[in-house]
Order: sequence, then C-alpha cells, then structure tokens
Amino acid sequence: MALTGLEIYKLLPKKNCGECGPPTCLAFAMSLAAGKASLEVCPYVSDEAKEALGAASAPPIKLIKIGVGDKAVELGDETVIFRHDKTFFHPTGIAFEVKDSLSEAELTQKLEEINALEFDRVGLHYEVDMVAVKQTGDAAQFKAAVQKIAAATNLSLVLITEDPASADQGLEACKGRNPLLYAATENNYKEMTELAQKYSVPLGVKAEDIFNLSNLVEKITALGYKELVLDSGSRTTSKVLADLTEMRRAAIKKKYRPFGYPTIAFTTAEEPMEEMMQSQVYVSKYASMVVLKTTDKHFVLPLLAWRQNLYTDPQKPIQVETKIYEVGNVTADSPVYLTTNFSLTYYSVEGEVEGSKVPSYIIPVDTDGTSVLTAWAAGKYSAEKIAEVMNSIGIEEKVNHREVILPGYVAVLSGKLEEKSGWKVVVGPREAAGIPAFAKSRYGA
Repeated sequence: MALTGLEIYKLLPKKNCGECGPPTCLAFAMSLAAGKASLEVCPYVSDEAKEALGAASAPPIKLIKIGVGDKAVELGDETVIFRHDKTFFHPTGIAFEVKDSLSEAELTQKLEEINALEFDRVGLHYEVDMVAVKQTGDAAQFKAAVQKIAAATNLSLVLITEDPASADQGLEACKGRNPLLYAATENNYKEMTELAQKYSVPLGVKAEDIFNLSNLVEKITALGYKELVLDSGSRTTSKVLADLTEMRRAAIKKKYRPFGYPTIAFTTAEEPMEEMMQSQVYVSKYASMVVLKTTDKHFVLPLLAWRQNLYTDPQKPIQVETKIYEVGNVTADSPVYLTTNFSLTYYSVEGEVEGSKVPSYIIPVDTDGTSVLTAWAAGKYSAEKIAEVMNSIGIEEKVNHREVILPGYVAVLSGKLEEKSGWKVVVGPREAAGIPAFAKSRYGA
C-alpha cells in the first residue's frame, strides 16, 4: 500500500536543503507520495530509509529502455493521466512489423521504406523508432531475419516470438542491441524470463485480459525480473482503449504495481487509413509503443505529427528563435516581414513567402510562442517591443531600405511602430495565404 506524504516525511533527513528541487523535505515527501519525484534525487537519504520507502518512492510507471545509443527508445515513467496536469514525457514508440518470411529482396525494400520514414515539419524532425521482427517460420529462419535486419538498420528492435528456442536464437543474433523480447505468456513465462535475464533485455508480457495479465506480471516479478512491457491481449480498438485506460488509471491513481509498466498495442486494421486511425487512438490513450504494418509516408506523417503535438508540454508552445531568417537568395533590396515566434505561425509565413518566389527576410518577434492576434491582445506584440527587436537584431545592416511589412491583423500598430522604429510600415495581408498575391502586386513576383 502506498505511503502518505507524512509517512514518507518521517523517513527523510529533514535538512530542508532544497537540493532535490522542492524547497523543503515536506514538499519533497508530498512529491514522492504523488509519484512526481524520485528518491534518488535526495543526496542525504539513508540506506535504511531507501529500503523502507522502496516501492513507495518508485515512479508509478517504470522507465524501460529499448535499444542502444542515440536510437534508444525510452518508454513509461509517466506521472499523470492528463497532459494538462503536468505533461507527458516519453512519446509513444512507433514500430513496424516485418515478417521473417519475406524474401531477401522484399526484406531489403521493407527496411529501406522504414529507414526513410523521417520528416521535417514546422522546424521539427520526426522519425520512427523500431522494427518488430515477427516469427512465422522455424528458429533458423527467424534468426536469419533478425541478423539481416540488425545489420540494415540502427533502429531499436522488437523480437516477436513465443517460442523460447527461437527467442534464444534471435537474441543471440542481435546481441548488444537491447531489443524488446515479446512475449512471455502463461505457457512460457519461466523460459522467457530466464532469457530476458540472461541477455538483460526488456520483456513483453501478454495475457488474455488485464486480470490474467496482473497475475502473470506478479509471477514474473516474483522470479526477480521487472524490466517489463505489458500487453492486455485485446485487439479490438474499443477493448484495447478500455484496457490501456484502466491500466494507466490503476498505476497512477491507485499505485497498483502490477500495472506500473509501459504498455504495447498492435494494430489489426487491414486498410492503411483505418490502421492510422487505430494507431492514433492508442497513441492518445495510453500505449507506450504501437506496432504498425503500414509504411506509406503519407499515412505515417500525420501520426507522427499527432504524437509530437500530444507530447509537447502544453504550457510551453513550440517556438522558433528570434533572429533574422532568410528565405531564398536575399539581397539588400529584399522585403522584410514581421511575425511572431510561435512555430506554426512562423512556418506558415515562411512557406507562403517561399511560395511567392520573392526572396525575403522574416523577423519573428518573441511573444512566448503565441500567434499574432493572441500576442497583441496580451500586450506581447506591441509597437515598442517590435521596434526594440528590429533595432537590436541588426536588420538595418542587411537591407538598403527602411520598409517593413506588418501583419494585417495588427494594422492598428502601424503608426506607432513607424514612430518607434523610424521605418516605414507597410500593412501586409491578414492571413499568411495572402502573401503570394501581396508580393506579386507590390514586388512584381
């Protein structure tokens, strides 16, 4: 049973040093009780206290790492149910199923498709995380496929087999890559746990439902292994959603340790669009990793964009650096556009400026990552602030004119901005989509 904050406080050194983050030991104890802090950050806690606190100070969902190096994937270690309560920390891992029955040419093509799933959007880089090798034949075929895949990609690996002999062969073939071994079941959990311990790899645990899963997890942890990823065994979207939600709530709210591990979900839809919709549900609530089949870029990109948005701190909007951006082969005669540093706003402007075919400068003013109208209404996009940025950023050294283009929605600032900056202010279009027509009419693009 979880300890209360006061019970934890009694075991702390009571130095109130603040080195752990919170200003007092009582505040730190409350954070521990809520699962929002780790006992390890206290430099003065005694070994006796560590032993006594034990599971009470552990995070509600254990952190599990799959893979090695810069391609390693971290799963779990979440502390809230809703992102607005704090934030989500470790984005859902995206894996792609590859069957060991593929021919060498088919396997090569599949891996090329997976390795190519990298995208740049609104200043952010998206990429996928894992390749899941699924056994369909004998142990030798599985081992050969694992060897080929391990040699052809740096992505983290998932070995999908319920045969301990094949699992041993596959683990040997990718030794040192720290793959996820999936799956331990009621019929094989002793052998699979031994293999996971032998190779020091995380172990996927699969049962028929969450009740049997709870019992199976307790059996495996009783064997001394706790590097686990959980699968309730459900495959219909609604049931998987219900299971994932119930497991997350039990881990966070009730501190129920058998469910205090990352989770895995598998898509079953045959049509790519349906599969992406199914994946979106699992990414949203609350799969730590999802295994897909579709590798078509135009289906995968929206899922990665959704994941990025979901795992962005809601209290810290995505922002770009406040500096002078050059679009195209700019010259001293190129126009200068003003906008804000909210990533979506900036890249909307940049895309339309690029589409106008008129090389231009863009200056995003720091508004704490808010859009033009929102920033203006909050007093963060004022004539004084814009003028201050223009005067400090060195734009006058880049151009031989003194004309700047202000977003149309804040045309009311034009007069005062001219007064504060000494530049002529041209009121541009309200929407970024109007920039190409504006540039054509004014600059003859």
